[in-house]
Amino acid sequence: MKSRILACVLVALVLLISACGGGSTSHEATKAHEPSYPNGAKRAPSGMTGGGTAPAVPVPRPSAGTEPADKISTFALDVDTASYGYARGTLKQGRLPDPAQVRPEEFVNAFQQGYPEPPGDGFTVQLDGARGAADGSALLRVGLQTRTAEATARRPANLTFVVDVSGSMGDPGRLDLVRDALHTLVDQLGPGDQVSIVSFSDQARLRVSMTPASERRELHATVDALGTEGSTNLEAGLVTGYEEAARAFRPVATNRVILLSDGLANTGDTTWQGILDRVEEQAGRQITLLCVGVGRDYGDALMEQLADNGDGAAVYVSSPEEARKIFVERLPASLDVRARDAKAQVVFNPATVESYRLLGYENRRLAQEDFRDDAKDGGEVGPGHAVTALYAVRLRPGTSGQVAMATVRWQDPDTREPAETSRAVDLAELSGTLWEGSPQRLQVDAVVAAFAERLRRAENELFVENLDGLAEHARRLATATEDPMVTELAELIRAAGSLE
Repeated sequence: MKSRILACVLVALVLLISACGGGSTSHEATKAHEPSYPNGAKRAPSGMTGGGTAPAVPVPRPSAGTEPADKISTFALDVDTASYGYARGTLKQGRLPDPAQVRPEEFVNAFQQGYPEPPGDGFTVQLDGARGAADGSALLRVGLQTRTAEATARRPANLTFVVDVSGSMGDPGRLDLVRDALHTLVDQLGPGDQVSIVSFSDQARLRVSMTPASERRELHATVDALGTEGSTNLEAGLVTGYEEAARAFRPVATNRVILLSDGLANTGDTTWQGILDRVEEQAGRQITLLCVGVGRDYGDALMEQLADNGDGAAVYVSSPEEARKIFVERLPASLDVRARDAKAQVVFNPATVESYRLLGYENRRLAQEDFRDDAKDGGEVGPGHAVTALYAVRLRPGTSGQVAMATVRWQDPDTREPAETSRAVDLAELSGTLWEGSPQRLQVDAVVAAFAERLRRAENELFVENLDGLAEHARRLATATEDPMVTELAELIRAAGSLE
């Protein structure tokens, strides 16, 4: 408590000094401090510093109203894409997704961004935006990017697969899809990798203890032997999985538990908090979690909260093609962790910004003082990941100068040493209009976010287009970007329009 009081006093002194004499933009490790906007709307130097080019309780969705510009926006980074994957599968089945399961940040983060990569570990920060159709409205984009890694250059991996074999997994597109994905992944792993497999229904069972990936015949046979039975004791599965991962822990390796389930827990403790409490000790040993969701009926809330609060990520797959993409293209190259407990903070300038609204991230928002409290959990980000946050902004008329400064803070995955980097953006740097002249990927992000807002029936002061208009923008951008995902996006928007 004394240390927290001291920290608050130091922050207050820094802000007071900044208000009187102008703010520093040094963001070197923990020496960084915030711009002085809220205490006098002074302009911080523009440009980027650092290395690069220029919770636990869910909050009801969608978010209500806007925040005044003198309130600082802070959130934990999130690389989940499960919400978009599930909505895509639902729309292809001819159904609208449940609005409560639509998270705009996961829609946006499912798409390519093309941000520049940093030369080393850590992040680059890209900050840009465009003016909206209504007077004073604007879209601000905060883009964060880590450096990619070749699969052959990564550290070895210890992977503990926790596979749901309960009765509900017998439906088409569940256990059959999981088996196919596991077979494919086993064939992709290298000689330094190791695999263990746990299954669970009423009880959990260790099918094979940590085994070198080169023992492919044994691993394939174990996968083939997985069959459905009983109810869903997800708690028992994760506890057994984490115990196995902790027993076989290798400091030189990436240690990860991978849960494959429809998330429909009905036996044992069925709450994410209770489950994570059971594995807290093992999870604290730098064992990360990946939740892979499957099935037409899907326990989205449980899987999302397990990932968000268990140092992990959540994805959803509805076809063998999507599963292979996750396990063959994404997972092997991103088994390492680039940044632990990563957080972002955006400070708006009240002299140029009247109010803002962060689109999504309701379950990841943090108090302002949590940003530099390294005991507060952030998000784990792997190699080559892009994280995007979009803000609907109301600008003050007739002003000029800086709009905002965005800072990302993270810890080194091995040493836990904190570091930061920042970037600022001026009004003059915003594109004139969103749909004319702004970067193509920014326009794609706008279409995706607007689509998510429509699906969750959120009031939106920035996006005035109906679904037909959004589909037309998506078709235009699909041609310009030659991106198959944007082509599919246009089809999904049209499908949603036909279901309303």
